[in-house]
Amino acid sequence: MRVLIVDDHPLFAEGLKNLLTERGIDVVGLAHDGHEALVRARALRPDVVLMDVAMPRLDGVEATRALKATSPEVTVLMLTQAGDDDHLFAAVAAGASGYVLKSEPTETFLRLLEGATRGEAAISATLAGRLLHEFARLAAIAQPEGTVDDLLTPRQLEVLRLAADGLLYKQVAARIGVSERAVKYHMGEILARLHVHDRAEAVAYARRLGLIP
Repeated sequence: MRVLIVDDHPLFAEGLKNLLTERGIDVVGLAHDGHEALVRARALRPDVVLMDVAMPRLDGVEATRALKATSPEVTVLMLTQAGDDDHLFAAVAAGASGYVLKSEPTETFLRLLEGATRGEAAISATLAGRLLHEFARLAAIAQPEGTVDDLLTPRQLEVLRLAADGLLYKQVAARIGVSERAVKYHMGEILARLHVHDRAEAVAYARRLGLIP
């Protein structure tokens, strides 16, 4: 296994290099930002790139996207200090084969690295649940159960249309003759049925489906 390490913290990069070398893994080079990673990957042709997420000039996600566009055979394993959801989903979308916390125990990290080289998804256990939840949500949005007409009740659709017009919950309640608490309940049901997080997402999604103008 030929490995390129990309990290803007030299102490961490050297430590990781020593760890892998001691385990018989061939570390072919180091890079310290996304631009350097692309140059070194072209020159060294590694099998695996261990890519830090947050780096100057070109971050790990964008570097991964560029690298996979020209060298799709290279396995990219993202390394991060914290499990940021946005970076996690963006990295997977960019073509990364895994997303691993730098705080993982050594043996866990090596197991995930070996798995990534075999084509397995190498995700830290604490992050895997978030990723699965997001994929499930996106799948539900892409393929809603039933027909469009089945998604919302007439009352829910009325609430959503008024909310889309910019009315506050109190104003919606007065318009349809129910309590503000009832409006909030209806909105909660709307979010659940549409598999979205907030009112703005609900309005945008309902418009795409043609539920509201």
